[in-house]
Amino acid sequence: MTRIEFHFNTVDRLQYTCRLLRKAHSQSLRLGVVGSEATLRQLDAMLWTFSEIDFLAHSHADDVQSIQAASPIRLHVDPLQLTGLDVLVNLGDEVPQGFEKFERLIEMVATDDHGRMTARERWRHYTKQGYDLAQHDLSKGHLP
Repeated sequence: MTRIEFHFNTVDRLQYTCRLLRKAHSQSLRLGVVGSEATLRQLDAMLWTFSEIDFLAHSHADDVQSIQAASPIRLHVDPLQLTGLDVLVNLGDEVPQGFEKFERLIEMVATDDHGRMTARERWRHYTKQGYDLAQHDLSKGHLP
């Protein structure tokens, strides 16, 4: 069964996502990130610039298939297109389709009212499905 984690109180959700992706990549995990096209474009740009000493190889849905297949981090609006990966990071408002094919799902929850409201809906969905959920309060200032 997929392990589901909610990371909440993310003041800068994309900056935190970059740090999380760096940590997971250092553990040789293959990751998919799903969200809106605009959010993924912002994340794509940040992955190139967030650290002067780290480069996180990644691909976007617009990249050719061979680049996507070789990338340890793949960004896509359609979670069903993300196959052969260990972890799915959800930056969207909805429950990602096909999340159960991943070993782990990380739900990123911002501090705004909309982010919290949609996260509560996803939380209810997962608990109704019988998932045991973990939560990480990021107001404590560290990566889990």
